[in-house]
Amino acid sequence: MSGNWRTWVLAALGIAVVSAAIYFPVLRRRVKTAAKISEPSEEQARRELTQAVTPSPSDPVVKVKMFWISPEDESALAPITIPLALSKDPVLRAKQVLNTLLAGPVDSDLRTLPPDAALLAFYLLPDGAAVADFSEALATSSPSGIQSEQLAVDSIARTLEANVPRVKRLKILIHGQELDTLAGHVDLTQFFIVDTKAAQQGAIWLDMPVNIPVPHIAAANDGASVPAKR
Repeated sequence: MSGNWRTWVLAALGIAVVSAAIYFPVLRRRVKTAAKISEPSEEQARRELTQAVTPSPSDPVVKVKMFWISPEDESALAPITIPLALSKDPVLRAKQVLNTLLAGPVDSDLRTLPPDAALLAFYLLPDGAAVADFSEALATSSPSGIQSEQLAVDSIARTLEANVPRVKRLKILIHGQELDTLAGHVDLTQFFIVDTKAAQQGAIWLDMPVNIPVPHIAAANDGASVPAKR
């Protein structure tokens, strides 16, 4: 009896092994096929990522350079050229490219800014000084570290330099306030160079004006303008 029991067990195990050998390759092919069907193309992914940027019908589609983390070197930025409808107005244009930068690249591992961060406002002064006001998530969700923080700021500055020539230097605010640092390291009390060529020629004034009027922040703070540290 015990011999028959062992025979039946071995036979059952053999059938199970053979069935698995036949079924698993079929299952793998089905999974791969389903993944290919559900995987969006790069163009579809880009369209979904930039759907928050609403262009005007009159905005021409141009090739823009977005600066995200380099696929070859995670400590450096690399320009990625994509088609994007951009306004000729420098403020609207800056908002469009920064919103696209915030949306991130198709490969999320290469993004430089937190996925939950948002651009609240953008202002451009006649001398080329710009103020970009971001949500608190830019500071609270950014990884703390000199390299990651510098990459975040540099990606903003280089993207503006490549696509919005009117911007010469940039001040970053967090929810209308000037913070000491982004996430503990990079100094946010300063201006950041955007137009590197003009800076090399000594044509950019980096000292911050005493006051920078920003309408929506002023309304939220009983008419007060944003004070600048000297």
